[in-house]
Order: sequence, then C-alpha cells, then structure tokens
Amino acid sequence: MQNKGLVKFFAVIFALVSIYQLSFTFVTNHYEDKAKAFAGGDATKELLYLDSIGNQTVFLGQTFNEVRAKQIKKGLDLEGGISVTLQISIKDILKGLSNNSKNAVFNQALANAESKRQGNQTFLEGFYQAFEEASNGTVGLASPDIFANRNLSEITIGMPDSQVKTILEKKVTESVESAYRVFRERIDKFGVTQPTIQLLGNSGRILVELPGAKDIDRIKNLLQSTAQLEFWETYKNNEIRGFVYAANSYLQTTEKSEEPKKEVVEASAESSEIDAILGGVKKDSVAAEPTSKGPLLDLMIGEGNPEGPIVAYFHTKDTIKVNTYLKRQDVRNLLSADKKYARFVWGKPTKKNEGVVELYALKTNREGIPPLSGSVVTGAQDEFDQFGRPVVGMQMSPKGAKIWEELTGKAFREKSQIAIVLDNVVYSAPGVTTGPITGGRSSISGDFTIADSKDLANILRAGKLPAGADIVQSEVVGPSLGQEAIDAGMLSAIAGLIIVAGWMAFYYGRAGWYANVALLANLLFLFGILASLGAVLTLPGIAGIVLTMGTAVDANIIISERAKECLRKGMSLPETIKESYSWQGAMRPIVDANVTHILTGVILFAFGAGPIKGFATTLLIGIGTSLFTSIFIARIFMDKDIIKGRTLAFCTNITKNWFTNFNFDFLKVKKVTYGISAVIVIVSFVSFFTNGFDEGTDFVGGRTFQVRFDQPVEASEVGDHLGDVFGVNVEAKTFGNKEQLKITTKYKVDEEGAAVDKEVNEKMYEGLKSYYKNELTYTEFVNTGEGKSLGIIQASKIGPSMAKDVKQNAYWAVLGSMVAIFIYLIISFRKWQYSLGAIISVAHDVIFVLGIYSLTYKIMPWHMEIDQHFIAAILTVIGYSMNDTVIVFDRVREYIAGKTKGDFNKIVNDSVNTTISRTINTSVTLLMVLLIMFIFGGDSMRGFVFAMLIGILVGTYSSLFLATPVLVDTMPRKDKEAIEKRHQEAQEELAAENA
Repeated sequence: MQNKGLVKFFAVIFALVSIYQLSFTFVTNHYEDKAKAFAGGDATKELLYLDSIGNQTVFLGQTFNEVRAKQIKKGLDLEGGISVTLQISIKDILKGLSNNSKNAVFNQALANAESKRQGNQTFLEGFYQAFEEASNGTVGLASPDIFANRNLSEITIGMPDSQVKTILEKKVTESVESAYRVFRERIDKFGVTQPTIQLLGNSGRILVELPGAKDIDRIKNLLQSTAQLEFWETYKNNEIRGFVYAANSYLQTTEKSEEPKKEVVEASAESSEIDAILGGVKKDSVAAEPTSKGPLLDLMIGEGNPEGPIVAYFHTKDTIKVNTYLKRQDVRNLLSADKKYARFVWGKPTKKNEGVVELYALKTNREGIPPLSGSVVTGAQDEFDQFGRPVVGMQMSPKGAKIWEELTGKAFREKSQIAIVLDNVVYSAPGVTTGPITGGRSSISGDFTIADSKDLANILRAGKLPAGADIVQSEVVGPSLGQEAIDAGMLSAIAGLIIVAGWMAFYYGRAGWYANVALLANLLFLFGILASLGAVLTLPGIAGIVLTMGTAVDANIIISERAKECLRKGMSLPETIKESYSWQGAMRPIVDANVTHILTGVILFAFGAGPIKGFATTLLIGIGTSLFTSIFIARIFMDKDIIKGRTLAFCTNITKNWFTNFNFDFLKVKKVTYGISAVIVIVSFVSFFTNGFDEGTDFVGGRTFQVRFDQPVEASEVGDHLGDVFGVNVEAKTFGNKEQLKITTKYKVDEEGAAVDKEVNEKMYEGLKSYYKNELTYTEFVNTGEGKSLGIIQASKIGPSMAKDVKQNAYWAVLGSMVAIFIYLIISFRKWQYSLGAIISVAHDVIFVLGIYSLTYKIMPWHMEIDQHFIAAILTVIGYSMNDTVIVFDRVREYIAGKTKGDFNKIVNDSVNTTISRTINTSVTLLMVLLIMFIFGGDSMRGFVFAMLIGILVGTYSSLFLATPVLVDTMPRKDKEAIEKRHQEAQEELAAENA
C-alpha cells in the first residue's frame, strides 16, 4: 500500500476528532444524569436544574448549553416529545393576494384545487389546473377582480398567466418563509431544548420537532394559532334572538328535531382589566327549556342576558351542527337587511363550564374587515389583573389607540359590547361603562391559566401567521417509550457486534480479527461524523448502524476470499495482498457493490421523511466509513505481518476447505428455479388483488395511538367498543403484549385544528378508561411525562393530502432506485443483459416480499403494515440484492475476459461457484444481525426488520438462481460463440507455449 504513513496519520487524526466530537455527548449525559438524580423524577425540577447550569463552564472552556448543542441529538422515538408537519394554507394566501376576490371562476378554482392536486404537486399547481378548467380561457389570472388589484402592484391588467404565476409563486414562497420565521420565534420563546424547525421544500409545509415536550394540547394550540386578533362590535341578545327563533321555526320544516336538553348552566361573568375600567360585564342568566321546540332550540342549553352579547349556550360537541345550520344561505336569508352580514362566532371554552361554549353575533361588513385588528398591537405581555387572575396586556400604536378610543366611546354611548376575537374565537366581550379608553392600553382575559397567558403573549409578540396552519401529520412519543427504544437498540447493537466479530474471527482467523479492528474503527468514525454533522439519531438510525456492522465486513470478506484464491495459486503473501487490493482483484467488485448501496441510500434520503432520513443518513455514512476502514485500516495490520514475516492464511483450520471445491451446476436447474419464481410472482399478484395490504396511516391517512393498560385487554373487544364511541370503524391490534394496543381510526382525519385533536383524545379517553383497573385521569392518559408507563405513550396523525404525497414518494423511491441501478450497471458492464438480469432479480425480490406481507399480515403476531418503514426495508433489500448480484457479475466479467476452459455456460457457472463463499458469508452475517434486531429491536421495528430478513434470503436465492440464468439466456448467441472462440484460441496458445 502506497503512502502508508499518510493513511496512518489520517486514521489517527480522524479517530481523535471523532473522540473529541463524541466527548460532548458523554459530558451532556453526565450532567443530565445529575439533573435526574437531583430532581427525583420531577420533570420541572430537572429542567430548572439544567437551566441553572446552562451558562456555567463545564468542559473545555464551554458552557453547558454550548456543550449540549454539540451532542448527538436523539430523535423523538428515542427522546420522547412531539413532531408535527404544518401545512400553511396556500388557499388563504391566494385569497389575501386576490383581496378576497368574489370572482366565481377564482373561487371555484380554489374550491377544486385540492382535488386536482396530484401526489407531490403543490396546492398552487392544483389551483392553476383547476383555474384553467374553470375559466376555459374566458378570464385570466391578471383580471382586475382577481390578482390585478391594489395588493399586487406587480401584476397589471392583461398580464399573461405565465408571468402572473411567477409572481404568485414568489409571493407564496415569501409568505411561507414569513410563517417559518413566526414559528421559529414562537418556539424559541416556548423554552424547548434543541427544537428542530425546517421548511420542507416548496410544499408549503414546515416540520417542527420538540424533543422532551410533554403538554401536547398546549403545544398544538401554540402552533396552530394564526394570531389573527380582531376587535368587533357585537349584537345584543335581544337584537339577534328573533332571528334565532325564526331560523328554528324554519328548520323544523327541513330538519328532524334532536332530543331536548335539560341541563342548566350558570353563565360566567367575563372580567378583565377592561372590565375593571369600564364597569364590568353583567351576568347572563341561563335557563333550560323543558320541552323541544325545534332543531336549533333542542341543541341550545341556555340563552344569554337580553342586554348582553351572548346569544345562547351550546355543548361543544354540537357546535359543528349549529355552524351548519347558521351558515346555510336559506337560513341566513331570514336575517333582516341591517343584519345580513352578521357573523356567528364561538367563545373560548372555560374550565368552569367544561364542554359548554357561548355563541356570539358580531357586527361585520361586506368585506369582513374589523374596525380594529391585531396589526396595531405593538407589545404584549402576560400579567395579572387586580383580582390576581392571569391576563394578557397589550399596547397599541398611536393610530390603533385613536381607533380604540373611538370604538370604546361608541360602545359607551350605545351601552354595547366589544368582542376581542383571536383566531375566530371570542376571548372576552366587555361592556363600556366609564367612557372611552385612551392611550391604547388594554388586556385580554378568558379564564386563563398562567401557561395560557404566557403562550398567548408569546404568540402576539411573535406576530401573526400570513395564513392558517393545519397539522397534517403529527407524532407524539412518551419518554418512557423512548428509553425502551434506546435499551432495545443498544442491546441489538451490542449483540450484533459480538455475533459479527465472532463469526469473522471463527471463519477468517487472524484476518478476521483485523476486520474486527476495522469494524470498531468504523463505528468510532461513524458516530464521530454523526456528532460533527449534528445529525439526529433515531431508532431506524440505530437499525442502520446495526446493519452497517453486517455490511462493514463485506469488503473484508471479498478481499479475504480473493486472497485465499491467490494463495491457492501459489502466490506469496506480499503478492497476494497486492493482488487482492488491486482493481483487478477485489476493488472493482467492492466499488460496484457499494455504488449500488449508495444509489439506494441517496434515493431513500431524498424521498424519505423523519426517522427514515435518519436510517438513510447512517446507512450512507456507514458505507463511506466502512470502505475506508476495510480498505486501509485492515491492510495496515496485514502489511505488518509481511514486514515481520508472519504467515496469514485468511482462514482457520476448521474453515480452510469450506466451499473450496464447490461445484454446483446453477444453470442446469434454471427451469426449476424459473418455475418456482413464476409461481411466487403469480401467487403474489393474486394476493395483491384479493387479499390486498395492511396499508399504514402513512399511505391512507388516519390517527394511530399506542396505548398501554394496567391489565391484559382483548383487542377485538376494545376495537368494537371504540367503534361505537367514535361512530366509525376503529381497528385495535395487540402490540407486543396483551397490555398494549395499537389503535387506528380515520375519525375526522380530514378536519384540522387543535380542537378536533382534543375531541379525539377525549373520546379515546372516555372509550378506554373503563379498561383500567386503577382510575386514570384525562391528563394522565393523554399527556406524556417522565416515567409514564400507562395511557397514550405514542400517537400519530397523517392527513389525506400528506398521505397521498408519502405514497407517491414511495412509488418514486422504489422505481427510481431500480432505474438508477439499471443505468449504472449498463455504464459499468457495457452490456444491457447484465442490467436486465439484475433488475429482474430485484423486481422478483420486491414482489416476493410484498407477497409475503399480503398473504400473512392477518395472521402474523406483529404488525406488517405497508408504510415508510417498509419502503425503507424494500430499498435496503434492493441494495443488498444488487450487492450479491454485482459480485457474481463482476466475477463473470473477469472470467469472460480471462482464459478459462469450457463453453460460455461453464464459464458463467464457474463464476458463481467461485463466489459462493463470499455470497454465503455476507448473507450469513447480515441474517445474524437482522435476526438479533428482530428479537431484541423492539415491537416498533419488528415488521421493518422482518421485511429485510425475508428480502436478504430471497435476494441471495435470486442472485444465484435467477439473475445469472437471465444473463445467460439473453446474451446473443454470436457473442457467446465469440467468447468461446477467444477462450479456445487462448488455451491453444497456452498449450503451444508449454509444449
């Protein structure tokens, strides 16, 4: 090996840098352990301890906060916390850019845009298609009543649609980036350690990951609030009551009445700093009607004070139905002319009257523009009123203060109320009794907790979002589940390392120990790079590391097998080492095999999301470090043996003759293997169309909960009971043991908002609380916390639009990897027959694995869903199947270019037989590692690992019995004859020389 000194120098430097990078993780863990010991299980106390040492110097002149920022970051599946993907409403942005256009074509296109959007298309692209279909050339985007308005001076009347699209795309991008900055500021003020916030391409989506976060409902409210603050005049109850009764009478002719409500609810008096200044708010009396009067009155559980702003009280669960009634145009036609723009809005639910909410009527106008908006707010802070209750104080700009003075003056004269509305929810609606308010100083109240007032002040300070933000995908992981994942991952990693190292030492002797040293160096370098890049370590990432151990020795196996062949030919050890590490020896097949790995890893990284990117990251880094350590580190020890005159056999006394004279005619049985493979493909396709797949929520959308109980439960019974509670199908499966279920439902998955998520959680709690021996409160059931072992320990949600994109990405990932490898093999081998054989082999493997999942998902004791993790497994299978096939094909190419005796079939058959030892050794090490992961890797990884186990087995079969026969059968007869003729001539020349 040339430049051995340079290689040693870089290896030492690389090792030192890796140790340095990893030291930050060890120091951080040390102080976090101290914090846990100090807190004694109190999460708040633990956080305060870490905050207190944040600016203290703890390591190499750096503060604890600086050290912690450089540690290997753990993903949510290891740390616990919440991950959400927020979809910024491009629809709202377009409405704003059009100045809320009333153009029929424009609004029809907005309504149809989502249905026109294909997987991986943006909403904007769907809107363009819908607009072209709706307008049919009759109106352009630059119409004066669409985008050629005062809000968009860049667009002029008559401008071509192509130019308008460019401007719109720029404006939408600016709005999404503005939303990103708002989220960044909100999260930074929330106090979560090492949050992740990133834009996801140009999709209008923002990924937010908050490790260690526990109060899930609070976080979702924080993220989804647009901070759209408005101040509106309200109608009094006696001004709008007539319409309510008229609407109820009208609805009696079209709707079936509900059962009458008999609850009596005491109205809560709204009180705030404004109330104190203005004289407070009168209490509204609430009386329950004993009999049914119609669809609307049957839902009503009380009326507001005639002089107050509250129209009526309803149950929270009935708000959707009431909204449906009040938004119907035939019902709104009953409003008098002076009230035709009235807007009905709900109040903020309070803890005092939980499950009950007030209905208000706002005095709006044709444009829906409030007299005063949150844009005038220049500052906001959480504080307390004179009664010691949390409120949010606001300061307005001079212009806002003047309008506020006029608005409150009018309310004083008319003895009316002003509603403070945030994100279409009335927080308070005080009356005015002491005259106009000057100075622009005011506050918002609403039965807040201290955390509520802090979050609201944070939201107002950070600024409002340019459009609504909906959670289209979310995942919640409890820290106890994360610790279990770490334990399972570490156990599988250690066991895998021991198994691989033991096998290499057993099979290759001292050369195997050299490979093990290279393997340890590989792991050090791998973790060092992960730490230096700031990569996030996930459970699939740990799987990628464990799998890297199995593949890290593959290059050493190829080199050792080549070395054994050289020694059998009578070469000396120096000649053997030189030949084995040459391009004509092991280097070419090693490069070809790893390029196919890299291609699948890159595609997996490009199309994967979340933890799958973590898997791809560790896989790609592992490939690079494995190549370096296998080729350079192990050889340093071999060169030392040469210098010291030691022998190196690359085997042990037990294994020295294994596969030495292996001679099986693989081509002779090709008809049988073709038949077997054909049956496999046919049976699989029949199952695809009859049995289908267990598609995960990644592909079809839905909500998934992992729930742990304090006693064994029957999955089918729980599923049926929850189905009755939700009113839709609910699937419950045992997950790991009888005390744990995986529950999936599509209930309101297409509806967004924190209120819907909370409703689902409440229904889940109500449906499951009877299955606990010991009573569990709602908070204990829903929220995550340190040491939590019961209730929801993991939850995820993915909306239909997100699922469509994920599914589309999966198709492209699988097809893209196969196309990329096909092209690479054509370039490398210069004949399409090699690529065809490899692709048919890989397609066979993918179909086989899909077939197994389709046939057995109903009977297997572990989950076998087709989701992102499964696609990662399929792409890994493609990579390793290609690896096996390429090694065989490289030997075929070598033998064809050589002087081997026999016809073409014998040349190919000899190629397969001489690589059988490498094929079996690599497959055995991989299968042993995967088996360890399958046993110890945890329930969440079992289906993922099972796919790879099956894939490696069938991949080994197909590379030997399918890929090579396809190559032989598709090779033109004239090419075969030319090869045979060349070999015959070479043998005759050799015989003449020897004679």
